[in-house]
Amino acid sequence: MPSYKDLLAQKQNLEAQIEAARKSEMSEALATIQGLVKEFGLTASDVFPAGRAKSAAKGSTVAPKYRDPATGATWTGRGKAPLWIANKDRAQFEIK
Repeated sequence: MPSYKDLLAQKQNLEAQIEAARKSEMSEALATIQGLVKEFGLTASDVFPAGRAKSAAKGSTVAPKYRDPATGATWTGRGKAPLWIANKDRAQFEIK
């Protein structure tokens, strides 16, 4: 069984090999990317678009579907039903 010092030496050797392989493969990947960018005439904004596209659903509001005639309170039909409409026929509360 190898000693602790032997294992540490092997670890350092492996880390050096890993770093060398990473640098080699990274340079190959970079050359491939540069070739594709040149071939297709891409710009930095083509490759790295600024920001994310905004989600249509985030922050959007939904029109209410139901209204309480007594108080004027409304409900969209999403989430837990309010007490004024719970366990009742919703057709009578529909906004038309």
